[in-house]
Amino acid sequence: IDSLIALSLMRERRRVTRVDLEHAMQKDEAAAIRTLEALRECGLVQSHGRASGTSYMLSPQVYASLGAPSDYVRQAGFAALQQDQMVAQLVERTGKVSRADVMDLCRISGDQATRLLSRLVRTGVLVAESQRRWRRYLAGPNLKGGSHVGAYRNSQ
Repeated sequence: IDSLIALSLMRERRRVTRVDLEHAMQKDEAAAIRTLEALRECGLVQSHGRASGTSYMLSPQVYASLGAPSDYVRQAGFAALQQDQMVAQLVERTGKVSRADVMDLCRISGDQATRLLSRLVRTGVLVAESQRRWRRYLAGPNLKGGSHVGAYRNSQ
């Protein structure tokens, strides 16, 4: 039953975290981890990320058996680029963005948001304003005219 709940949740939401699964299963962390590991061993689920920022999605084999291999590529392959573009659009519209804004916008953990923002600063898409806790990010020199996409590709 727990495996079916996990697979159904991944089909519905595309990506889930261990915490999402705990709530859906109404069980503890250990049960969620056991379920995810069993599904990974069977080749039904793939993990992305590290530590507490790990998310899970259906594997390419599952998407292929559903007759939708391009859905897997769309979900797994463009996630980072889509996040970059969403953050860039938010900065263009609002003038600045915070780590909390990025966490909410992209539905990612704090560590993932920090890494995403650091990458965008490194590539010149954003510029950091102020220090540490109250840091905000403004448009950088590479934000205009969609050049942030090329900056992302060049950083890979």
